[in-house]
Amino acid sequence: MKSAALTILLLSLAKEALAFSSISLSSSLRSTTTTSSSPLFATANNNDDDNSLSRRDLFTQTISLTAAATTTLGLFSPLTATAAEPTAASTVVVAGATGQTGRRVLERLASQPNTSVIAAVRNTDKASKSLSESSTVVRGAMIQKVPSLDAAGIELRKLDVASDTTDSITAVLAGADSLVIAVGFVPGNPLKMNAAAHEVDNVGTCKLIDAAKAANVKKVVLVSSILTNGRAWGQEKSPGFQITNAFGNVLDEKLVAENYLKGSGLDYTIVRPGGLKAKPPSGGLVISGEDTLNSGEISRDLVADVCVASLTDGKASMKVLEIIESEEGGPKVFNGLNM
Repeated sequence: MKSAALTILLLSLAKEALAFSSISLSSSLRSTTTTSSSPLFATANNNDDDNSLSRRDLFTQTISLTAAATTTLGLFSPLTATAAEPTAASTVVVAGATGQTGRRVLERLASQPNTSVIAAVRNTDKASKSLSESSTVVRGAMIQKVPSLDAAGIELRKLDVASDTTDSITAVLAGADSLVIAVGFVPGNPLKMNAAAHEVDNVGTCKLIDAAKAANVKKVVLVSSILTNGRAWGQEKSPGFQITNAFGNVLDEKLVAENYLKGSGLDYTIVRPGGLKAKPPSGGLVISGEDTLNSGEISRDLVADVCVASLTDGKASMKVLEIIESEEGGPKVFNGLNM
């Protein structure tokens, strides 16, 4: 009964958010945006059968989301499409490789030359099967429809950030040059969400960061979320923050891990996407600075593109990138991190 009551409370909160008109960006924007997209989708076709419902879909698609674009961010210059490809042999570990975003990162890395890819997963046998098959999977409160992936050449290593020690995680990362962290707790029992979010998005992620240092990993890309630091810039009462954080206080937990990574001494890029959707992108990529976006959605395909590009793009070094899709126009060629 308690579980049902809490679920009803969350749904009620989401319903109240619908009463809000579309949310605009805060007038206190401290940086600017530009648009771009991925060559994978220069001729993208929308798959109407792809009706995946993700964790962040649950608490972001209830809001009417808008994003305002400002003048072009003059900190960086365009790159060529090959700029993100490593010129020397490198090894990349993807933690959370069977998740919807991690899987897409894995797919892109596996197609790159001079790159050895390690998928860090909780169950290697299940991962081997799931990666090679297309399927619809129910995970907690999420429904995922995922395509098959050619896993040839991808090494599978067992990793459970919730139960593994830092030493055992260090062994998993042995020999890696880079690490993409795409882990996240799976919403399920409302009575256990707080503990699960703390265990995975906070403590488990911090263990990954400690292990990366111990294993001499050179670069860490962390997939987080917009509004993680919402309390600091007046967004605590915003529908986006309240609905998202209602799921296990996940934004507060992610913020702890973000700050831990910033203080680790490692080269990092923190990627903060808006509400995640499983379909291919319908608009261009919008990249904004830290603590500037309070709304917007983005295809997981674009999130994966940014994660992979951030591994080798020096302009993304020691940066927090907030990303959403523009609302107008179709996909454009993604020439690296054009910010």
